[in-house]
Amino acid sequence: MGTKDSKAKEYFADNERFADLCNYVLYGGRCVIKAENLKERDTTEVLTALGLSPNMISVQKWRDIFKNIHVKYTGKTYIFLVGMENQSDIHYAMPVKNMIYDALAYGKQVREVAKKHRREHDPETPDEFLSGFTANDRLIPVITITVYLWVKEWNGPRKLTDMLEVIDEELLPFISDYKINLLEPKSIMDFTKFRTQLKQLFEVLQNASDKNRLQAVLQEDEQFKNMDRETVEAINLFAGMNIQTDGKEEVIDMCKAWEEQREEGIEQGIEQGRKTEVFDSVQCGDYSTARGAQKLNLSIDEFKKQMMAAGFSIPQKFSRTILLH
Repeated sequence: MGTKDSKAKEYFADNERFADLCNYVLYGGRCVIKAENLKERDTTEVLTALGLSPNMISVQKWRDIFKNIHVKYTGKTYIFLVGMENQSDIHYAMPVKNMIYDALAYGKQVREVAKKHRREHDPETPDEFLSGFTANDRLIPVITITVYLWVKEWNGPRKLTDMLEVIDEELLPFISDYKINLLEPKSIMDFTKFRTQLKQLFEVLQNASDKNRLQAVLQEDEQFKNMDRETVEAINLFAGMNIQTDGKEEVIDMCKAWEEQREEGIEQGIEQGRKTEVFDSVQCGDYSTARGAQKLNLSIDEFKKQMMAAGFSIPQKFSRTILLH
């Protein structure tokens, strides 16, 4: 597993963040799912031909995150399973990937129900014995959410039919489609629906390619002055930023760190511009190598090394006029 994938799994496995993300995707930001409603599930799914074959088919799939959710809502109690797939790159077969995960999860439930009936010696009709499932048995709903963690817009398929060859429209009613539940930062319109610092993470991802807009976002949201270290590290990783943390601070002023980084970048740019000017003067014969090194407060050897690394050539001889500089 790559660094980004393992970091995303660790970050979103936190129950507060997972519940916040599920509430945004499934309930429009309403606080229906709470952290205490969540329970970890085994992320490994094994295909066993509808869960009934004694001979395991050697196909295993590992979800990024898989949790059991138990909520009371509108006077009723609901139980369902939510899996999360984190993508730092576009997966052009995502509908098929998620469809397989969900099918395996349903197959596992069928297998567990069948085992229960056999263990308890429940009376079965021939049809129920064949399927391992009775007319009164029910499955727990399975939902998979794909979280796209990159600054570019998702241009991959969003449903199975996006991946199919052009077909006769009369056949479409007979083809079972399968859509992905995609959360991509570029499509988020209202960040106030998040209750954790997922809000700030997704705001940065949405605006990371526009530095002026990003600076405005950082200045407008006071929460950026009190960011938890894990979120800042996630921002650095997924948005390609370099906000400095010492690994010990739990709360970080990201606005201050961004401004310091920006000022440092400006100073580095000025210094690099000055070096380029001196390197160019030496290459053109206006300065000697010694004079150029003196202007940049470098030894002659270090000056030559940096000058060549910058793509400039060092003249072999200098005129008397040059030596007077």
